Amino acid sequence: MAKTTRREQVLKEAWLGDAVLCLYARQKILREDGGIEAAKCTRMTSNRFLSAVGEASEMEAEIGRAYAGEGLEAAFAWIERKLMPVFERQENKRERNTGMNPASRGQVARAATRSSPR
Repeated sequence: MAKTTRREQVLKEAWLGDAVLCLYARQKILREDGGIEAAKCTRMTSNRFLSAVGEASEMEAEIGRAYAGEGLEAAFAWIERKLMPVFERQENKRERNTGMNPASRGQVARAATRSSPR
């Protein structure tokens, strides 16, 4: 059996962490915005966003390790503590640059969901 390199281990942990982050993002968006907002989910889970905090695969691996070692609640707490402050700052800046009112985010998402074909 071949020895697993550090990078291979990180990628395995990141694969799991990516799934946990995606679940977290979707739950947060549904809870806070009241509807499906795929673009926001993409921003919250993208390598570009994660790279603002650290190397993207390493960030996902940290989430994967938290999940594997302590469960979903611990992984979600890690995301809240380490990633969400950065994401909120980025979203606030994006909203200022686009002129979007933060209070209207949920309304826009709900309207888009209602108007999309099924």
